[in-house]
Amino acid sequence: MSTTVHPPQVAPSAAVVTASRVMYLLIAVIIAISLVIQIVLVITGGADARSGGVDMSVGLATRFARIFSAFTILSNLIVLAVSVLLAIDPLRDGRLWRVARLDALLSIVITGIVYAVVLAPQVNLTGWALVITIGFHYLSPWLTLGAWLVFGPRPRFTRSTVAWAFLWPLAWVVFTFIRGGITGWYPYPFLDATQLGFDGAVRNALMVLVVAIVFAVLLKLVDRVLPAALRR
Repeated sequence: MSTTVHPPQVAPSAAVVTASRVMYLLIAVIIAISLVIQIVLVITGGADARSGGVDMSVGLATRFARIFSAFTILSNLIVLAVSVLLAIDPLRDGRLWRVARLDALLSIVITGIVYAVVLAPQVNLTGWALVITIGFHYLSPWLTLGAWLVFGPRPRFTRSTVAWAFLWPLAWVVFTFIRGGITGWYPYPFLDATQLGFDGAVRNALMVLVVAIVFAVLLKLVDRVLPAALRR
């Protein structure tokens, strides 16, 4: 009767753990600073990182509701929470945690891609609005992806993890169309059913969903085959 001998698990060095904590803390600080600046701009009527302008004809509560219903802000908030927790414990694990981790990765990468490809050519940001869009749309997405590629920890993602990770983006899309149908306001022009028609807006949403599925498959593949600096 033969037995399978597994190689011993080697704990990551203190230097690697410290480096990962510094990286995730840096990501959290960048998002937090960008968020504070964005809140100030919403209050004072300055431009936002999403569209380049804030509609001052509506009340402050409505302006806040709009900015915090944007996929950009929600994605960055998820990354902020995940980064803080990883700075505390880089080897954090658990079933729900894995879903949150993949949600952070997937949603922020899609945020960066959609902004660079679709939204950036349509806006001309300057001053503080440019500062926060660099934080939200460039630094946050690619630092988050880079930190995961380097540090992991991996493997973490299963088919079930991927399936559950799509729950909140799908819920956001449904909420956006329902709210837009009631109020006539949509957070992004490519989802504006008033201007594009419902079919056109849904088609654009499905295109983004297909891109997200492709990236989810790639992330799961990388999670399985690429070694990480942090591992149990």
